[in-house]
Amino acid sequence: MRLLTGSDVLKKNFNGSIITIGNFDGVHRGHAELFRQVTTASAQRGLPSVVVTFEPHPLAVLAPETAPLLITTFAQKIALIAETGVDCLAVLEFTPEFSRMPAEAFVRDILVGFLGMRHIIIGHDYAFGKDRQGNRESLERLGSACGFTLEDIDPVGDGEAIFSSSLARRLINSGDMRAATVILGRYHVISGMVVHGREIGQTLGFPTANISTRNELIPPDGVYAVMVAVEGRLLQGACCIGNNPTFEGEGRTIEVFLVDFSGRLYGHEIAICFVERLRGLAKFPDAGALISAIQQDVATTGTVLASVDQGLIKPLLSSEQIGA
Repeated sequence: MRLLTGSDVLKKNFNGSIITIGNFDGVHRGHAELFRQVTTASAQRGLPSVVVTFEPHPLAVLAPETAPLLITTFAQKIALIAETGVDCLAVLEFTPEFSRMPAEAFVRDILVGFLGMRHIIIGHDYAFGKDRQGNRESLERLGSACGFTLEDIDPVGDGEAIFSSSLARRLINSGDMRAATVILGRYHVISGMVVHGREIGQTLGFPTANISTRNELIPPDGVYAVMVAVEGRLLQGACCIGNNPTFEGEGRTIEVFLVDFSGRLYGHEIAICFVERLRGLAKFPDAGALISAIQQDVATTGTVLASVDQGLIKPLLSSEQIGA
């Protein structure tokens, strides 16, 4: 996949293309269907498929107090979109100045002028540009003037649930990782560098990797069965998120105990795939009670992960690439 960023987007890149546009946070199953239709139209018309997105998220610029916590990092979003088979991802820097560009100028100058748009496929009810002027009606009018055609797809869902980034966020925030997996079409992933912590797990006989992450959307406090990408390997693990109430922890941490692994990981990037929430946090009366609980967590993790679907562990990259 060709990646266009910065000033490279604002050049004559294609004489013709099939385009879709959106924020695509999470790159969920609804997005995947949109990309499938774009690549299908691309093959049928013999034109490159181009996904247009924005960085940072527009709300982070226009209304940061209401901006959502993002499901994926920018690097994860790129990797997930690359896996869909599109030919090009064009990333437009979203700034206050850019936000004031009229939708007509954006379509005419950037989508048609620089990216060669001949056909655009958008999600149901999607709108973009200043005052959300870039909608189906305006695109149909501009298409007649600028020489492109328009198609919008029906909502994509499973039963009564429509796949959306907002629904995925709500499910992750509630700790319902299995339901979130259905929406995303993959396990929710956070990645980060292993850093030094209080090393309480080491003293209890369960050494953990303490993670510093760039991901924004972290599941709620609790213990989770996870798959972990470590140094090119995929391992089972039990992840604890919270402030370690038994030992009067003050800050929220993300720690993962890796099954069948020994070694030092400080300074390495790892990626954690959340399969299922096992329980909430609890304050135990003493270290012995906590050790018993951890032993049960590890046993339950083994049972849950025995049937893990490795096809849902995406993107299929090394942990270093996932966390870049």
